[in-house]
Amino acid sequence: MSQFFSIHPDNPQQRLIERAVQIVRAGGVIALPTDSCYALCCHLDDKAAVEKLRRIRGIDEKHHLTLLCRDLAEIANYARVDNWQYRMLKHATPGPYTVILEATREVPRRLSHPSRKTIGIRVPENRIAHALLETLDEPLIGTTLIVPQRGEPLVDAHEIRDLLEHQLDLIIDGEHCTMVPTTLVDLSGAAPVLLRQGRGDAAVFGL
Repeated sequence: MSQFFSIHPDNPQQRLIERAVQIVRAGGVIALPTDSCYALCCHLDDKAAVEKLRRIRGIDEKHHLTLLCRDLAEIANYARVDNWQYRMLKHATPGPYTVILEATREVPRRLSHPSRKTIGIRVPENRIAHALLETLDEPLIGTTLIVPQRGEPLVDAHEIRDLLEHQLDLIIDGEHCTMVPTTLVDLSGAAPVLLRQGRGDAAVFGL
């Protein structure tokens, strides 16, 4: 049975954030509100938790998972960022964007794309997510919270509890998220490529 925390969207209660971090560090899979849809998240280095996340989501190892980072400086630890990519990311972060970049050796091989060696990265503009990342002091690995039987993002914490309370370790009720996913841009090549138009304006990448 999952725990259920009601956290203020503008002034997150630090005691609840710290409890959420404890759950993540203990191998928990959590439902976390972001600036787009809810995300399924777990600890970056916990193989069992990542496998559980993939089972809940109904995806295999070929599906890109996303690193949720605190800021642009943290991105550089996990992805190769050239000057032109940095300039674009500076304008796009934090915000409702996911970018595909070449993964560094800091990313466990099982988390990057098996053939392309790339990783999805985002810096969410959501105070609850940011507080959790600050307290955790490292990125989370995650994916949009879509369950196979529904086929669309889940955006309400109570609905998530009804569907997944026996599979998740924690559900955070912060605010009603949008059903519009992040804008997905591939920056791993010579020029940006728009893979999915979502909530973010792709014009910041010149698209």
